[in-house]
Amino acid sequence: MSEKQLALVASTTPQAQAAAEELMRRRDFVPIEEAEMAIALGGDGFLLQALHAMLDRHRILPVFGMNLGTVGFLMNEWRLDDLDTRIDRARKFTVTPLRMEATDVDGQTYSIPAINEVSLLRETRQTAWLEVTVNGRVVIPELVCDGVLVATPAGSTAYNFSAQGPILPLDSAMLALTPISPFRPRRWRGAILPERTRIAFRVLDPSKRPVSAVADQHEVRDVATIEVAIDRTSPLHLLFDPEHALDDRVTMEQFVI
Repeated sequence: MSEKQLALVASTTPQAQAAAEELMRRRDFVPIEEAEMAIALGGDGFLLQALHAMLDRHRILPVFGMNLGTVGFLMNEWRLDDLDTRIDRARKFTVTPLRMEATDVDGQTYSIPAINEVSLLRETRQTAWLEVTVNGRVVIPELVCDGVLVATPAGSTAYNFSAQGPILPLDSAMLALTPISPFRPRRWRGAILPERTRIAFRVLDPSKRPVSAVADQHEVRDVATIEVAIDRTSPLHLLFDPEHALDDRVTMEQFVI
């Protein structure tokens, strides 16, 4: 067993901070710029923040998360002992994020990664009116809804599932396109698309019916056009205890009632 150079990042919650102090009393950690991998203490939301910070710094490390949050779907069990042994035995799962390219009504452009999903949401009580395009072909000329989202397999159990979207197996190489409270077309409930698909949206009435675009936790308000596609230039690596069986957990979520 080798002792790797580890960085430690922790949520600001009292539980995560106390756990970080305990770990630092037991072993040495290095700055993230010098590390081979990172330990993340918190919940799923904090893990997403940590991964986004790596993407922003262009310093992407494998991450072993331990749950000190609520659900912790993407986290391992918190245990103080045998950290280096667990890391040596860990299984690696690769997450390929989305890339959202958005232009607002003033012509400002934004390029933001999304690990879970990109969602378009109405900003006022007025429903959103959206044109939906897949690989350059208009598939829905007018989608009237509260919003719509594009989810990765890793994010399909999150907001997408709450919006009645499908759970995607982690190795499915698919994306979920899921409407949020659709009004027209009444019978459209979404689509499952190959991950190579490019999906675009145009806001049809941005002045009266403004729409925001959210890539995970990053929001752009008053958007006019949005394009979403898989970004293969920035794969992310999550580490799991062998008994964690993330793929099994994703599958079994379909039977939770």
